[in-house]
Amino acid sequence: MINGKSVLAIIPARGGSKGVPRKNLRPLAGKPLIAWTIAAAQKSAYIDRLILSSEDAEIIAVAKAWGCEAPFIRPAELARDDTPGIDPVLHALDALPGYDYVVLLQPTSPLRETADIDGGIFRCADGDAPACVSVSPPAQHPYWTYRIDEEGRMSPLFDNIPARRQDLPDVYALNGAVYVARTLDLRHTRDFLMPGAVAFVMPDARALDIDTPADLALAECLLERKKCLQ
Repeated sequence: MINGKSVLAIIPARGGSKGVPRKNLRPLAGKPLIAWTIAAAQKSAYIDRLILSSEDAEIIAVAKAWGCEAPFIRPAELARDDTPGIDPVLHALDALPGYDYVVLLQPTSPLRETADIDGGIFRCADGDAPACVSVSPPAQHPYWTYRIDEEGRMSPLFDNIPARRQDLPDVYALNGAVYVARTLDLRHTRDFLMPGAVAFVMPDARALDIDTPADLALAECLLERKKCLQ
């Protein structure tokens, strides 16, 4: 709990995956990918209940083996490629009513730490915000991006670009690692990026999102290095 309010955390993990087949179960530095998110959430100071939302029997079995509760089987119609990401969250809230805050933790962010989860929850609750989403500095500043026309000619996306890197404004991108919202507000807006949402800034070193085999290989290297330094 936080400030006397209850917190439900949801790990959404469907069986289908295009870029990396069976992604959520792929081995990563000695654990299934999903186990890294389970382990980080289990250490949270604020989460009252951690659950899995999945339609896949193997994912459910693996999550349970790593200590994550799976109180229901997600309906197949909420596990399609075109299913909006908010729908499984709202389904879980309908199945498990009564929580003041909901936290969405995608299993594709294995470098996310417990401090990031609790930081997002605290930022939301302590600031009396309706929602909080995690962000990090982008790999490429958007001021240094270009359009390319049909003849291959380049033109900058923005005008009046500062000449020095030091003069560029600070910008941040959603990293998908932590989403927090007051349950009532989320039911009303159906979007974590609702009016009044605040940001929790994470280091880009912990913001890697697994979407391709190359991402998985990079995460393996980073996690193995981290283990060696501990």
